[in-house]
Amino acid sequence: MSILLQPRFSYNVSVKNYETEATWHYHNGTKHPNGMLLNRFHVFHPSHRPTPYKIYKNTPQVSLSLDKNPIGISTLDAISTSNVSSSIVPDLGTLARVLYFSSGITKKIKFPEPLGEVDFRAASCTGALYHIEVYLACADIPGLGAGVYHFDPKHMKLDTVRLGDFRRLVIDSTADEQFVKQSPAILIFTDVFARNSIKYQSREYRHAFWDSGTILANTLAISSIHKIPSKVITGFVDSQISQLLGLDIKEEAPIAILPLGTTNQEAPAYSPLQEINLEAVASDYEIEYPEINAMHESSCLLTEADVLSWRRQITREQKDTSKLIPLQKNIESKEPLENTIIKRGSTRKFSLEPITFGELSTILAKTTSGIDADFISQDFLSDIYIIVNAVDGLESGSYYYVKEKNALEQLRKGNFRNASGNLGLDQDLPYDASVTIFLMVNLDKILEHFGNRGYRIAQLDAAITGGKIYLASYALGLGATGLTFYDDIVTNFFSPHAENKEAMFLIAIGKKEKPT
Repeated sequence: MSILLQPRFSYNVSVKNYETEATWHYHNGTKHPNGMLLNRFHVFHPSHRPTPYKIYKNTPQVSLSLDKNPIGISTLDAISTSNVSSSIVPDLGTLARVLYFSSGITKKIKFPEPLGEVDFRAASCTGALYHIEVYLACADIPGLGAGVYHFDPKHMKLDTVRLGDFRRLVIDSTADEQFVKQSPAILIFTDVFARNSIKYQSREYRHAFWDSGTILANTLAISSIHKIPSKVITGFVDSQISQLLGLDIKEEAPIAILPLGTTNQEAPAYSPLQEINLEAVASDYEIEYPEINAMHESSCLLTEADVLSWRRQITREQKDTSKLIPLQKNIESKEPLENTIIKRGSTRKFSLEPITFGELSTILAKTTSGIDADFISQDFLSDIYIIVNAVDGLESGSYYYVKEKNALEQLRKGNFRNASGNLGLDQDLPYDASVTIFLMVNLDKILEHFGNRGYRIAQLDAAITGGKIYLASYALGLGATGLTFYDDIVTNFFSPHAENKEAMFLIAIGKKEKPT
């Protein structure tokens, strides 16, 4: 599926954002196996795992009362429909559920030393390093006064960053984006670079969007079942949001904004921001990778005029195809969303048993309904390529998913288990999995349209779809795990169909091996 761009305009946006050599330098430099920005001999030892939380030392906290009980909406419905009300202001109890089922601690597992007990979160995260933080900017809502808060998942509390209604600043930073203007509560997702780069080096900046994307998949789903309108916002003045949250942009940077709910209460003007005198406990083993900062800064929007000029939407162009294989009827699953999130994990071992074509069909149909975002409306950017290793009712081989026809186009027949394992960084998981799904984009076209900031969009969009695939797989009783990959070999494997496309996300699906 190629991307149809709206006509190019005369951009006034920051010139630096459209100097896209910066993205290609970073993207090519962080490709496996020989990216020049990666040290092949780098080793991460678990004893060096940083503290996976931002902990403030001297700020008032608001305790969150949590109700984990399901409200009766199935996972498959939650991820595939926008079941929202026309007007709603979430209360503190609802926000507690949104935060918990997005980024809260759902389980604890004990490992041998030096790792010890690990808190696992609601959404998948590379290396279980949990480098994405969540903040809230809100008006007065039932149970909570207006302010800027940081979500503390360790203690299920909100840290007070600022008191007062600062939504106007967020609105200004998005150049008066209409959905942001009407929202009483706004979530802001940030990335703490060093917490993930200690293991993944400069490739961490990709993970910033992979891991915020899987969180957002949960957030969008839990918001949907509460009928809370939401919209993913990626265009904003980075420095204004960083100043609001009191961030050092070289250490922690805003990644995405998600306004929640609607209100007629207009955001008031705000006084000039005062410097925040909050001290956070520093993470251990902080190592700087200047390539991450360079990539982030090259994709920053500097002024509100930049944001307004930058904001565009992409639509997808339908592609002529032949000999399509229709997907099967969706399988029904009444598994509640809350139960799925709590039991979800990253599968560590697949059996070689096949899944059914119906299960694969359901996963594809339910996870590709798209999102409402400032770069695309009710659609998704990525093209989906699949290696089928073991699916009852579907011949082994490589496929392309034609969303508009809800069908598969077979690219090649054959047993590609070895290729599946090889593409997934020569790991056992993609070899053993029934299916490996690759989300790919024509990065050239996205960068032409959005500049360097398009790299953020491409990664985030793929990761949100990947997060939905996680949820759908677990709702059907299957396992799933996100994996890294050999970039150019993926493109070569699916070419000529995938020529000029870059892999953004890989997820493997199959039946979990039963413990012996």
